[in-house]
Amino acid sequence: MGAKMLESLRKAVYDANMELNARNLVIYSFGNVSGIDRKSGIVAIKPSGVPYGKLSPENIILVNVADGKTLEGTLWPSSDTPTHLEIYRNFPEIGGITHSHSKFATVFAQAGFHIPCQGTTHADYFYGDIPLTRKLKKMEIERDYELNTGKVIVEKVRKSNREAIEIPAVLVAGHGPFTWGKTPEEAVEHAVILEYVAEMALHGLRLNNMSSSLEDTLLDRHFLRKHGKNAYYGQNK
Repeated sequence: MGAKMLESLRKAVYDANMELNARNLVIYSFGNVSGIDRKSGIVAIKPSGVPYGKLSPENIILVNVADGKTLEGTLWPSSDTPTHLEIYRNFPEIGGITHSHSKFATVFAQAGFHIPCQGTTHADYFYGDIPLTRKLKKMEIERDYELNTGKVIVEKVRKSNREAIEIPAVLVAGHGPFTWGKTPEEAVEHAVILEYVAEMALHGLRLNNMSSSLEDTLLDRHFLRKHGKNAYYGQNK
């Protein structure tokens, strides 16, 4: 991978991290965004514990997707790097991943609830309920915790009967949300929308204890008009 491509990847991941912060989905040094160049197998990710005000494209860390070894950068990569890498290794259609502790999505994760698809705003981005992983077992927490976090995410996506890109978000039980997309920028967009629909879902549940999901016909219509093979939403027709 050439120097220009590395610079471009780093800049895209830096911009996505800064957007995550600008959208108030993280505080202090919480959260992280990564991106991958599939041809080279290089992942760019936020360094661990660095506040967003001190972040720069130059201190974005480059690691190998196969084994997580640092290829370039003097700082430690995010402690969540093994989680990101496990998702990338299992879903080749994913080009960017975001992890935050955004308030409303994390409320669902901590309470142990999935986010039900109650309306078309949700269905425009997520093809059904936002799933919740199982709790990690004691041994999974004590040994290779971050890697096992990625494994339970992958496990949940595989059991959802959807493609990863169709429901680009999972809540990790007791922890918080991970979202993804074809690019780091899109992964952040999905994190923003996830927080928006999580807040609406929580209010909906409070208002009338709604537990039913949006009917399948309307869910299909809204998701597929944007993301299906015959999509007609937007200008790229």
